[in-house]
Amino acid sequence: MALTPSTMIPLGTPMPAFKLPDPTGSVVSSDDYAGKPLLVMFICNHCPFVKHIAAALSEFAEQYQPAGLGIVAINSNDLANYPEDSPEKMQEEVAARGYRFAYLVDEDQSVAKAFDAACTPDFFLFDREGKLAYRGQFDDSRPGNNEPVNGKDLRAAVDKILAGEKPGEDQVPSVGCNIKWK
Repeated sequence: MALTPSTMIPLGTPMPAFKLPDPTGSVVSSDDYAGKPLLVMFICNHCPFVKHIAAALSEFAEQYQPAGLGIVAINSNDLANYPEDSPEKMQEEVAARGYRFAYLVDEDQSVAKAFDAACTPDFFLFDREGKLAYRGQFDDSRPGNNEPVNGKDLRAAVDKILAGEKPGEDQVPSVGCNIKWK
């Protein structure tokens, strides 16, 4: 497994606009979340780093969506060369993991490029004004390192945003598999 870190774009960066379909064809837009905090996650089905935290991501969403956090996941991998990340397989992943957030298809990879996403998982937390407040890891856990999968870093940042505060600027990059570019 090659480790690719987040690019750690500057805090305060405005959220890039997006409009993407989910695997069923329903379209989700950044405008759907105007005025509310939004977590944008770049994930995929086959990445061992995503698989490692997938159950915890589902639990995280169950806790924080009712508290007012918008959450979307985006799969930007090259679908032709990575058929395990196909829209059909994404639907299976949603059902198997119990994801309650939109899992969107970025087939032309333009949204990943607009966000400067680099890896899976890659997390971007925006405040109510659409400004980047956190870009970092879910927690210290990685496949095989025996650290607990608890989402402590992302949870701390979301708790601050939901309280109307800013997360600290000392943020640890997420690491994972590189996005599979065309």
